[in-house]
Amino acid sequence: MSPLLQTVLLLTASNIFMTFAWYGHLKHFKSSALYVAIAVSWGIALFEYMLMVPANRIGHQVLSLAQLKILQEVITLSVFIPFAVFYMREPFKWNYVYAGLCLLGAVYFMFFRD
Repeated sequence: MSPLLQTVLLLTASNIFMTFAWYGHLKHFKSSALYVAIAVSWGIALFEYMLMVPANRIGHQVLSLAQLKILQEVITLSVFIPFAVFYMREPFKWNYVYAGLCLLGAVYFMFFRD
């Protein structure tokens, strides 16, 4: 498997964990004490780091640091929108589309312009 594909898959999996760590407590631990939400989020984030660190090490073999960061942002938005709409039941907003278009511009400038 190519390093780029490994990076994308690992970053996607890490983003799923991180999205739940950052926002899942808003649904499941709303009435819990803050320290409980923090402890659960940290526990979930541990798995995110176990995927993100190797993803960045593998990705940095074939991508610049800036390209790796933009890739991460694209994946983050790609994970966040379905999470917000389907899991958290937030209404879809056209701002998501506009943000995605801005990220496509960032991808263009980071990957295809020198």
